[in-house]
Amino acid sequence: MNEAENPAATATSPRSMPSVFISHGAPTLAVEDGPAHRFLCGYGKRLGRPAAVLLVSAHFEAPVATVCAGEHPATIHDFSGFPQSLYDIEYPAPGDPPLAGRVAAMLSAAGIAARESTGRGFDHGAWVPLRLMYPSADVPLVQLSLDPAQGTDYHFRLGRLLRPLREDGVMIVGSGGAVHNLGQLDWGSPAGEPPGWARDFNDWLLDAVENGRTDDVLAYRQRAPRAVRNHPTEEHFLPLIFALGAAGDDERGVRVHASWTFGALSMDNYQFGGPLPQT
Repeated sequence: MNEAENPAATATSPRSMPSVFISHGAPTLAVEDGPAHRFLCGYGKRLGRPAAVLLVSAHFEAPVATVCAGEHPATIHDFSGFPQSLYDIEYPAPGDPPLAGRVAAMLSAAGIAARESTGRGFDHGAWVPLRLMYPSADVPLVQLSLDPAQGTDYHFRLGRLLRPLREDGVMIVGSGGAVHNLGQLDWGSPAGEPPGWARDFNDWLLDAVENGRTDDVLAYRQRAPRAVRNHPTEEHFLPLIFALGAAGDDERGVRVHASWTFGALSMDNYQFGGPLPQT
């Protein structure tokens, strides 16, 4: 994929925004140069400025769908053992209480228990990629929890129910990891080649998403090669399912960025709808 800028994608506040999936990698993505860092630094300009972002992160789990409704959420440094420069970062994007209320109401109307919370801040699955995409921190951000106990069908339905928000300029984002097994990483090799088991899964996922094989993606644990090794737990894959659910019926996903870090950590990003980088 050629990641040259698309001039048509720089308009401010488009009426309709895409649904996207971002592999956010390690927290050091925020400060260390690399292919994924550079891509995200230009990605916001290509997409244009949304009215708001609704984001599901792998790092926000709750047994009841919880929508962050604070006006000025704090920046959460939910990691340890990293350079002090990461803990010094603040991302003071505003919340959007009316949008949060609308999300909760849409879910409740469909029979999904939902609640609003004003006390939770932005975890690194949210602020790390968005700080690169929208460094001015002026785009309102609302986070929605996920629940790994509910599986793929539930998270696909969440995205489906909230898809109409895109028509009001809300960008829907799932932030997780296309391949995510921390126990298999080579932390001393940020640019190392991926092992075969990770590459096979990543290639399968690309083919399934870009060819519209939604049923296969939803049943990835049974159908993808070495799925459990690539995702011992599901919280980093479910944001992709959420973004896929928010896609339109005629919007197949397109991989807009591909790279690897720490050996087996895929940094692939997918986009559904909206302006794409030129091919």
